[in-house]
Amino acid sequence: MPTTAPPSRHRVLPTLQKRHLPLSSAQAQRDMLDRVPVARSFEAALDGAALYPLRATGIEILQINVGRKCNQTCRHCHVDAGPDRTEMMPDAVVDRVIEIIESTSIPTVDITGGAPELHRRWKEIVVRARAAGKHVMDRCNLTITRLPNYAYLPAFFAEQGVHVVASLPHYREKGTDTQRGSGVFEESIAALRELNAHGYGDPATGLQLDLVTNPVGTFLPGSQAALEADWKRQMERLHGVRFNRLYTITNMPISRFLEFLEESGKLDEYMERLVTAFNPAAAAGVMCRNTLSVGWDGTLYDCDFNQMLELPVHAAAPRTVFDFDPAALDTREIVLGPHCFGCTAGAGSSCGGATV
Repeated sequence: MPTTAPPSRHRVLPTLQKRHLPLSSAQAQRDMLDRVPVARSFEAALDGAALYPLRATGIEILQINVGRKCNQTCRHCHVDAGPDRTEMMPDAVVDRVIEIIESTSIPTVDITGGAPELHRRWKEIVVRARAAGKHVMDRCNLTITRLPNYAYLPAFFAEQGVHVVASLPHYREKGTDTQRGSGVFEESIAALRELNAHGYGDPATGLQLDLVTNPVGTFLPGSQAALEADWKRQMERLHGVRFNRLYTITNMPISRFLEFLEESGKLDEYMERLVTAFNPAAAAGVMCRNTLSVGWDGTLYDCDFNQMLELPVHAAAPRTVFDFDPAALDTREIVLGPHCFGCTAGAGSSCGGATV
């Protein structure tokens, strides 16, 4: 499989890294968030809810970020992924990750990126994980399936029984292309129709297709249940597309969205909105409690967001796949920061959508 990103058919913005901007540094992002005046720290909010220190409850999901290369450059991307990124998981890390998948009882493997399918060993990871009896999720941007070298993906997904989690900001063209680039919506709908043709979105097949949406702006998502019902009606009516579930995800004040907040003068306002909307019930169900995130270089994190801010797991726990120890990681203390308010605002937010 190719290891370089194919030429994009869409308008591609340079990543923060390519533009050599200060916010391409995780430390600069953490410093900016630390400077925002908020009513209380996240630790204080958890303490008030009798949840501090926050601890993991086990590892139900192993989320693997295989690299930051992508065929798209989305305005809201917290990974700062794009065609100009070169970070890809090396063979030694891939080998160890597969070993962990095959030797532990962790039931779900969640593969992400970038566009994870660009990694030359992505297909091997999927096949080995499925052979080990794991539930495999792939975070797909949809447009990757429209490129000639990746046209095999819908059939491969179906053959392996992969749970496809696909990004689509809105069921109308403008809302999607504003975030993801001109032409992305049209190709995304074409990809979804092809997935439907392979049985995805049909309850009778068991092939699960879920969509992920996040607000196009500085507000919290609406009710996930209400939005899902509306999306199902509109996607069927407007595009003839079926899917199983809709995940609503809060925009995290990280990377490119953090750049937007800072440039528009809305960072303080947005953080205040997140802090004010803190929900103890959402905090109890945050994804870091049952998920372990693996960085492209093998470093372990409590979640994908901590990974992008370069906040590895607590020093008392194993910090790389090479000293992986489930017993030591199962009840680890979670590493926290101001960005965590994004996962606990309103109905909560996680890689699986709302938490309450």
